[in-house]
Amino acid sequence: MISNELIRKQLLTADTGVRQLTKIEAHEIHFAPGQTGALHYHPCPVTGYILKGTALVEVEGQPAQILHAGEAFFEPALTRILHFDNYSTTEPMVFIAFYLLDGRQTLIELITE
Repeated sequence: MISNELIRKQLLTADTGVRQLTKIEAHEIHFAPGQTGALHYHPCPVTGYILKGTALVEVEGQPAQILHAGEAFFEPALTRILHFDNYSTTEPMVFIAFYLLDGRQTLIELITE
């Protein structure tokens, strides 16, 4: 028997503050086993969803968290992302990032210290 019941699972609630939103870009991003992301920030808020694997995510001012496939994340605009890494050294990690843009903005700014 097939159920017609709609199932809804809340993944994330994030306060983006008062801002104008003109465009959303969605990108699927693949990390190799053990791959780490560079220190960076985004000019716009970013939400995302881990499709496969496990991510180590640390946003400045917040505790680091380990996210598994099926979990969502939020990166506030203009906030340093200290870690966005593939937590596994043996399995790839894939996620989708949704960039909440206002006009023509770059998606990511790398920080060199």
